[in-house]
Amino acid sequence: MKNIRELYNWVLSWADKPSGPAVLGIMSTAEASFFPVPPDVLLIPLALGKRKKAFRFALICSAGSILGAMIGYGIGQWAWWGAGDSFSAFAQFFFDHIPGFSHQGFERIKSLYDDYNFMIVFTAGFTPIPFKLFTISAGAFHINFPLFILASVVSRSARFFLVAGLIKKFGES
Repeated sequence: MKNIRELYNWVLSWADKPSGPAVLGIMSTAEASFFPVPPDVLLIPLALGKRKKAFRFALICSAGSILGAMIGYGIGQWAWWGAGDSFSAFAQFFFDHIPGFSHQGFERIKSLYDDYNFMIVFTAGFTPIPFKLFTISAGAFHINFPLFILASVVSRSARFFLVAGLIKKFGES
């Protein structure tokens, strides 16, 4: 837990730097495929610091997250399975070292995809549920790619633009 807190503090340290928006884009991309800290941690202080640019930051965050979702999908599709139906060594590394990944969670998501497909990706993209788990599993279970991208674009953009809109309107109040 200490390592996650240190990582969280490191992410926050970029809020006051000129390269903060670039780091936001990189972090949004990484979070959708493997990084444990959500991009909101940097989006919020950046938007609070420059409220006129809040929607620009939301756009950066959304674009990075969609790119990361595609990367996550690719990880699931091409690197997740080993021989037969067993998990690859790469997948096992995620289970062992990436917060939010577990064998049980992965199997639960598979059963949800069987019934709800679009809504699962949309819900995961809009809420604080670890999105990376859903992007990778979408590729591993061969979810319809255009539908996956549509759900990701709508949910992630809605989430980040809602945060930016609230900050732009209300600021720190």
